[in-house]
Amino acid sequence: MTQTLQPDLSGQTALVTGASRGIGRAVALALAGAGAHVLALARTVGGLEELDDEIAAAGGKASLIPADLTAFDTIDQLGPALAGRFSKLDILVLNAGSLGELAPVPDISATAWRRAFDVNVEANWRLLRSLDPLLRASDRARIAVMTSRIGGEQARAFWGAYAASKAALEMLAKTYAEETRSSKIRVAIIDPGAMRTRMRAEAMPGEDPATLPDPSQIAPLVFQAVSPDYDGVAERFVRQR
Repeated sequence: MTQTLQPDLSGQTALVTGASRGIGRAVALALAGAGAHVLALARTVGGLEELDDEIAAAGGKASLIPADLTAFDTIDQLGPALAGRFSKLDILVLNAGSLGELAPVPDISATAWRRAFDVNVEANWRLLRSLDPLLRASDRARIAVMTSRIGGEQARAFWGAYAASKAALEMLAKTYAEETRSSKIRVAIIDPGAMRTRMRAEAMPGEDPATLPDPSQIAPLVFQAVSPDYDGVAERFVRQR
C-alpha cells in the first residue's frame, strides 16, 4: 500500500488503549496531531498525564481514562459513560496487550495464560460490545487492531500464550468486520513488527533497542487504517521492515 499523508481528523473522537507508553502513546500523539480529540486509556496515571501535557503543548486535545482493562465491570460501563459526553466515536485503536509468559506450552502458568487472554481478547471483546453504539453513531468509524506476526501468521516456540491470544483477537476482529459490513464501521488489523517498546525489551532482553525503530514510525499505517478511503474488511496492514 502507498503511504497515506496525515489526514485532517478535526472534529473526530479517537479512543486509544495502552496510550501511556510505546505504540499506544505514539498513536495517540499522531491522532491528536491530526486534529482528533484523543481519549487516552491506560493504567499508568503518570504516563497519561505526561501524554496529556505533550498533546496540549502541541495544541491538541485529550481526555484521560485511567483504567485497567481487566476491570471488566469498568470496561462494560465505558460506552454508556462516554455517551454522556460524546455523541459518537470515530476511531478506536485496540492497542493494549499482554505478553503473557515465554515458556513451553506445558510450562505456561495458569496466571500468565489467563492474563494474556484477559487483556488481549476478553477486554477487547468487552470494549467492542460496550462501544458499539457510539461507533455506529459515527458517519465513518474506523477500528485499528494491533496484532503481531506471531499469532496471526507465524508460530514460534515458547510464545504460546501471546500467539494464541493474538490469533483469537484477530478472528474476533475479522468476525466483527463481517458483521458490520453494511454499516459505516471498517476494521483494520495492524502488524507493526518489532519496535522499541517495553514489551519487546521484556521478550528480547538481549536485544539492542537502538537497532529497533521508534514507535512513532507506526503513524503512516494508522493513518491508512483510519482514512475515509479505507473500505476493507479486516485488511492486514504490515509495516515494512
